[in-house]
Amino acid sequence: MKQKFELEYSLNTSPGVLFSRLSSASGLSEWFADNVNIDGNLFTFFWEGSDQQAEMIHMKENKSIRFRWVNDEDPKAFFEFRIDQDEITGDSYLTITDFTEDSEKIDAVDLWDSQVSELKHVLGL
Repeated sequence: MKQKFELEYSLNTSPGVLFSRLSSASGLSEWFADNVNIDGNLFTFFWEGSDQQAEMIHMKENKSIRFRWVNDEDPKAFFEFRIDQDEITGDSYLTITDFTEDSEKIDAVDLWDSQVSELKHVLGL
């Protein structure tokens, strides 16, 4: 059974700029996948010859977006990007929620760290 985990990253950018990179085909193609197609709530992500589909199951503008992999056998599993803003510094915090098998958690965390590093690069941070 998959376990839920959360990762938090501080990003010195506005929620609006960050949200566009998390919710649009062009934004996600810059850091998350090689290419992204969107058809309604169905997002198709392409990586080096393979593709995976995820359904967007929740979105709150400039706050959060949640996806569920179409082929995931665990009905409770999802991945979510949530944006919080520090009232004092104005920094945005990206919280990523994901699910993975215990044996794969280290790899999953490394993958997200790598992806977010690319996101920071794209944002010029």
